[in-house]
Amino acid sequence: MKILDRYIVRQFMVSFLFGLIAFLLIFVLVDAMEHLDDFIDAHAPLKIVVDYYIAFMPEIIKLMTPVAVLLGSLFVIGRLSTNSELTAMKSSGVSLYRVLSPFLVVAFLISFASVYLNGWVVPRANAKKYNIERTVLNRGNEISSRMNIFFQEGPRRIVSVNYFDPQANVASHVSIQDFADSDMTVLVRRFDAPRMNWIGSTSTSNAIPIPGWTLVNGAMREFEDGTQHISFFDTLRIGKLSLTPADIEKKQRKPDEMEYGDLKEFIQNQERAGQDVSRWLVDFHSKLSFPFASVIMVLFGVPFASARPRSGLALGFGISTAVTFIYLAFMKVSQVIGYNGDVNPLLTAWLANLIFLAAGIVNMIRVQK
Repeated sequence: MKILDRYIVRQFMVSFLFGLIAFLLIFVLVDAMEHLDDFIDAHAPLKIVVDYYIAFMPEIIKLMTPVAVLLGSLFVIGRLSTNSELTAMKSSGVSLYRVLSPFLVVAFLISFASVYLNGWVVPRANAKKYNIERTVLNRGNEISSRMNIFFQEGPRRIVSVNYFDPQANVASHVSIQDFADSDMTVLVRRFDAPRMNWIGSTSTSNAIPIPGWTLVNGAMREFEDGTQHISFFDTLRIGKLSLTPADIEKKQRKPDEMEYGDLKEFIQNQERAGQDVSRWLVDFHSKLSFPFASVIMVLFGVPFASARPRSGLALGFGISTAVTFIYLAFMKVSQVIGYNGDVNPLLTAWLANLIFLAAGIVNMIRVQK
């Protein structure tokens, strides 16, 4: 790496980190002032409040990283222009494309780090944050998220649950339907019960714990040659039901709480069950597309600041906020279109990046090199 590259990278990283920390503090302070009454009303101890905002920080960092990259590129190029350093570089034969290269390299590194942040760190932090909101602040819709649960267990069994209580590990109003191997439209057996209990460990003759589900006070119907045979039971152990309470909880999580692998597995399960997965596919691809907004922001910041060397700090901050707001607004609008299944989910997730990338390249070409 040449001296020029090291100089630009050092300046850029200092400005980027300063902007990111500043946005993080502003975001936390504004949110804390807005929701302080909620914590007071819930009698939440200071440790819970601190844990909440520590868990909130990765999400803020994810959202503010493109803004900080744009702000950093504007400040660095603006400072170089104000000090006539950019003019000296151009006079010595260094083009604006050459000056842009270290910005792009750092932006790509930030984007790849953001992919990991967005795919693994943020979901874990969000899960902790949502848990505090549900249990301490009574915020969110936890009850409805555990009602009317449907999932496919293997290739020929469908399970529906009216409500699942994660504290007692009890499912209410359960229906289990088994279909024929040769034809999934032919129902061969059905279990119905008002309650299904999870037994964490049951003793056998060999004293080996066998966890599993037990239907309580239900009925079993068997269908054969157009006739129905019904039998009633007080308790019935359900075989070949591999789901655990943790699996049911996992299926009810929001996409923001799922890591890449979990969300991909969830989408595949929903697709096998015949569900429309357009919304979840958009969220999945967005986890990969959004981190690369940092690269696009560099293509806006560097040429703009080089063409307007005396814009100043206030204008640079305003431009950073405006461009990022427009980008986020456009991304949200395109996601809504993708949620309806009108546009391919992959294209929807990357549409904002493609359009703003084209605009950034045009912006770069128009600037004097």
